[in-house]
Amino acid sequence: MPQRDHYEILGVRRESTPEEIKSAFKKMAVQWHPDRHPNDPAAHERFKEINLAYQVLSDEGRRGMYDRFGHRAEEPGSPFGAGGPFPGGFVDISDIAIDGLLGDLLGVFGVGKGDKGELKRDLEISFEEAAFGCEKTMRYERVAACGDCHGSGAAAGSAPEPCGACNGRGRVRFQQGLLPIAVERTCSRCRGTGRTVRDACASCRGSGLVTATESLRVTLPAGVEHGATKLVAGAGNRPRPDKAPGDLEITVAVRAHPFFRRAGDDVLCTVPVTFTHAALGGDVEVPTLDGKGKLRVPAGTQPGTVLRIKGKGIPRRGGLGRGDQRVEVSIEVPTELTARQRTLLEELAKEFGEDLQPQRRTFMSKLRDLFG
Repeated sequence: MPQRDHYEILGVRRESTPEEIKSAFKKMAVQWHPDRHPNDPAAHERFKEINLAYQVLSDEGRRGMYDRFGHRAEEPGSPFGAGGPFPGGFVDISDIAIDGLLGDLLGVFGVGKGDKGELKRDLEISFEEAAFGCEKTMRYERVAACGDCHGSGAAAGSAPEPCGACNGRGRVRFQQGLLPIAVERTCSRCRGTGRTVRDACASCRGSGLVTATESLRVTLPAGVEHGATKLVAGAGNRPRPDKAPGDLEITVAVRAHPFFRRAGDDVLCTVPVTFTHAALGGDVEVPTLDGKGKLRVPAGTQPGTVLRIKGKGIPRRGGLGRGDQRVEVSIEVPTELTARQRTLLEELAKEFGEDLQPQRRTFMSKLRDLFG
């Protein structure tokens, strides 16, 4: 089966910019990520295809070789392919490091290219906010362009100059031995920026970057679960003054509730009732997400019985109603009795007798059968 064109896989034009290619990859990678399709082998293969296309087109050297030779440049036998010793026609010795060889944008497959500015932060919300959705303002720190020099690193009245060592490219390339292979590395003088500063900015000391405190308004939908993530494009760190900022990944942390637990779209809670209430039946007051409510406890309710309140759970996605609230009944046994209360209970126990208690009678019958 012939390989599909990398540009077609990502849905981009051959003249697309690196930023357009990266944006297209992010959208498709999220759509076809294996975590979203755990039992779909076809989706896993699709994700690998998308990832391979991005790895080729996001690398200037490999993209150039692909544009000239097509998939032949990426064949296993090609020394200039992804698996070859000289991908793109040159050796980039600045990437020969453990951190440079592991992980890609999503942490799986492919070859990484260093820090891309991705940032991760937790956002804590209450149980009720997770149930009904909310808007939260979160403050966090990130690396941003210096406001005083606008990321140039130069003091007021001066400007950066092209680096003389790399002629403004940010990388230097040289011939190694007799082999027709160019060895390339990051320029050590300008650290890959292609510019040098004579008179440095006092705020950022010439780096063009500072630590800034940001305020971000985050909207969370009704029914959001603990551990859910939200990606905010461009809200992460700026790895270099001449590079776009990375993305911010927000992880939702739902605080524990004193009464409620969650099971899907249902809300669970435990309500203690007295022995007499369970025996005689009646209404009890219970907490709900909408405030206080009343629940009818039938006469003869046993410990551990679960009663259901319709439509008092978590709002379902798409606005299709709500789950239920499940209330587990816990029988509360008094620990301190007055003399009269003890006498009354003893009389009640004699009145009941062993034969009048079905669970007790069944238990004793099984016990006699077990021990003869």
